[in-house]
Amino acid sequence: MNHNLTMNKHPIAINDTTLRDGEQAAGVAFNVEEKIAIATFLDAIGVPELEIGIPAMGLEEAESIRIIANLGLNAKLLGWNRANLSDIQASLDCGLQRVHVSVPVSEIQIAAKFGGQRQLMLDRLRDAVNFACDRGLSVSVGGEDSSRADASFLLDVVLMAQEWGAFRFRFCDTVGILDPLTTYSKVRSIVHYVSIPIEMHTHDDLGLAMANSLAGIEAGATSVNTTVNGIGERAGNVPLEEVVMALKCIYGIEMGIDTKRLLELSRLVAKAANYSVPPWKAIVGENTFAHESGIHAHGVLQNPVTYEPFAPEDVGWERRLVLGKHSGRHLVFSVLQQHGITLSQPEIQSVLDAVRHQSVKIKRSLTVEELLNLVPQG
Repeated sequence: MNHNLTMNKHPIAINDTTLRDGEQAAGVAFNVEEKIAIATFLDAIGVPELEIGIPAMGLEEAESIRIIANLGLNAKLLGWNRANLSDIQASLDCGLQRVHVSVPVSEIQIAAKFGGQRQLMLDRLRDAVNFACDRGLSVSVGGEDSSRADASFLLDVVLMAQEWGAFRFRFCDTVGILDPLTTYSKVRSIVHYVSIPIEMHTHDDLGLAMANSLAGIEAGATSVNTTVNGIGERAGNVPLEEVVMALKCIYGIEMGIDTKRLLELSRLVAKAANYSVPPWKAIVGENTFAHESGIHAHGVLQNPVTYEPFAPEDVGWERRLVLGKHSGRHLVFSVLQQHGITLSQPEIQSVLDAVRHQSVKIKRSLTVEELLNLVPQG
């Protein structure tokens, strides 16, 4: 694997599916206003493509898609469809110009959805792609359960999709069972034979969605299907904010996305989804730039690079030095000094002992006010 990803024929692109696969997370239901707000925000920070829903669901879903399609966004907008003509027609009726057509490609899924008849699935796919192309739509094709598909059959499907006029193929690790090395080899073997871009769609059932997306990109995929905060079916999808920052920090690839607003975006989606973001969630979690450990806080006070992979401002955060069970004397001294309090070393140690005792008792870190209350008076 080489780390010079800028050698790819195409730049890496984000196709965000927060409004489609993200909303499929159990218990999540965005209203029209929330969908508009999320789409508008994603567009404003420079996300180039948005998968904005499933037109065939009808009623409110179709209405919100129609409204978003009429907003005049810069992002290319995509509707998700099964391989049937009524789904494609529903996308057309919403005013969309590009559609994603998903078909099952593993034996498990073909058995469940097409009675095991591969040819029937291929015929449906061909008819759907032809129907869409004949009406001037751009068509992306997705292989559901690509990760468990027979490799030669999967390649046949990609080549057929390409021949019928698809502009891209989505490689889906639908149940999140791949590891990065296997992902690399599977995607590489497809990229080698086809000329259309490959898009990664990875799920996090084993905590490997992010690693697998990067492995796919290393193998030559040029698009990633993301969701904000990683929301989605079961354990979720690969998070937009993680892909953007990993490509920037590890590979030096700028995505043209305003990363300083990633925290704001995360909070918008978390509120709409009615789910809180875990404090240790990468990039946007509350603790991402919070330092409590004495050794870490001391290092960060001297030079933030000691314990931070990138500056908090890059994603809209501020650094926080937290007083708690693991704090050290340097941080207590520094905070007290900022408030015009100078203590002797034994006094600082005494305050530190009190901080540690109190944080265990109340099961959290202390506020500055609580720290000052522990300072001996007189």
